[in-house]
Amino acid sequence: MADSDLDVESNHRTKSERRRKNKRSLNVETSYLADNPDRIAPVVGYFSSGYNPCDSQEPPEVRVLRNRNHRSSRLDLVVKPKESSVEFVGRSYEGEAAVHQPCHYALGILDKDSQTLKVVPIAANKIFRLEPRVMKSPSVEEASEVLEGRVDDGNTRRKISDLTSLYGTKKQRNMDKKLRLLAQQTNDPSARENLPDEMLNVDMNDEALKDTKATIGPNIPPHDLSAVTPEKAYLLDEIIQKGERDYLFDILDLLNSGIGEKPKYWEENYYPSFVVNRIPKLKEVQNEEEKKKLAFILSYITHLVNFWKLAASNRRSKSQSSISGDAINKYKIPRIVYQKFEQLFIDPASKVLSSYKKELVIGYILVLTLFADKFSSSPSDISKDLGMSVSDLRLYYTQLGCKLSNKARFGEVFWTLPVPLKSADMKKRRKRKA
Repeated sequence: MADSDLDVESNHRTKSERRRKNKRSLNVETSYLADNPDRIAPVVGYFSSGYNPCDSQEPPEVRVLRNRNHRSSRLDLVVKPKESSVEFVGRSYEGEAAVHQPCHYALGILDKDSQTLKVVPIAANKIFRLEPRVMKSPSVEEASEVLEGRVDDGNTRRKISDLTSLYGTKKQRNMDKKLRLLAQQTNDPSARENLPDEMLNVDMNDEALKDTKATIGPNIPPHDLSAVTPEKAYLLDEIIQKGERDYLFDILDLLNSGIGEKPKYWEENYYPSFVVNRIPKLKEVQNEEEKKKLAFILSYITHLVNFWKLAASNRRSKSQSSISGDAINKYKIPRIVYQKFEQLFIDPASKVLSSYKKELVIGYILVLTLFADKFSSSPSDISKDLGMSVSDLRLYYTQLGCKLSNKARFGEVFWTLPVPLKSADMKKRRKRKA
């Protein structure tokens, strides 16, 4: 045997001996701890977005929510990074956790010093998928301050109403609707006929009622009636929040990578014709900030139109459940964007897009098309995307305060946005007062 072969064999033997020395066997005493109803079991979750809490200098705030009176097995896990407008929410009864699982999960804790292995069940026997969500709803602390009389401005009553619609019981939501009806129609005696007996003798605070009236506006996106330019009339920063914009550069990325140069790519991937027809315009923009702005507006229009189609399909099928995760992934709607749409437009009780919210979705889409077209927009392509005629959209444009341009080009009509903002609902109010 050659010396080189001996060297290789001795090196191999040395490595094997080193591995055996590094392996350390433990004789452990194993104990299984049963679930205790008085104490919550460990909660296990993962971040689907790739967020790593260990990268932050300060640990995030972690809360586990459980209803002790009803369905105590339903848990919500909420992780909120410090000084962030985004929180991560996982539920044991929705999404991934709602799928049937034939196995049981447990958490093992090995103590090498005492040589013991404790095996404990995890909460709800579920692995929580933590999804990012923009915190749009007002906090409970704000609501408590209002109730205690420490804060009293025009928006606080609307915030309490939003909290009730999101987290209140069915009885509380019904009562809130009746109070809003009463606030709208206090001068109409016939409105009292629809109220329950216990509300007829309620002492009303006239000053508070005036504030409530002021917050009830037309069914249109966030707006500013005092704006003197079309760009300021509708509040783009509230329609598309800054926390969402990082997820809305798909169109720019496709153009930069060269994939978007293929003519059929956009239609095959569910981009509406309005967006496809504006891609050449996007390429021509030289200013980098303006290009990013137009890109995230077009991307948001895409997600709104696809959400509209999914919600309409769900309503036609009379489904009692939310839009499926497979459908959301098919249309590539970012989870953080979809959750905002769900909170804004879907009725939490019926799980469908109501007629009232249908108007609001169309309002959001048309306002963003105005932004994309510099406030002179033709409805020809967006009407096809929504499955509506141009004449059907006239009512929605009018409600937004738009008017037809006198300069029609090539037989097409164009809608503009004059300021100050005057919607159809506002004009009706003035006529009633007169």
